[in-house]
Amino acid sequence: HVQLVESGGGSVQPGGSLSLSCVVSGSTTSLNCMGWFRQPTGKEHEGVASIDLFHGATNYADFVKGRFTIVEDNAKSTMFLQMNNLRSDDTGVYYCAAAPGYITPWHVRNHYRLWGQGTQVTVS
Repeated sequence: HVQLVESGGGSVQPGGSLSLSCVVSGSTTSLNCMGWFRQPTGKEHEGVASIDLFHGATNYADFVKGRFTIVEDNAKSTMFLQMNNLRSDDTGVYYCAAAPGYITPWHVRNHYRLWGQGTQVTVS
């Protein structure tokens, strides 16, 4: 039984940085793609970034390009999201997600089968 657990959220001033982690418990062999989504208060989920676990290819939403970096440490079964130059509109609950097969497009929420519980990021 695979589970995802996020950590690393918190409060930071604009321009600051945070690093989120997503630990995968259980077998990861069935997973092909992982991603980060966020949900600003009162808004829909939006895709932030994704990574192909086999090829390492990454995707980013335009609003985080150049500021956020998604990486995966297969040995530790952990995915990270390094967030730099944070802005107030980055505030929201951040979720990690995983998909068992190839998915396209990467930013569609329903393509992901597994979800973490979410971690709050507040920029103010």
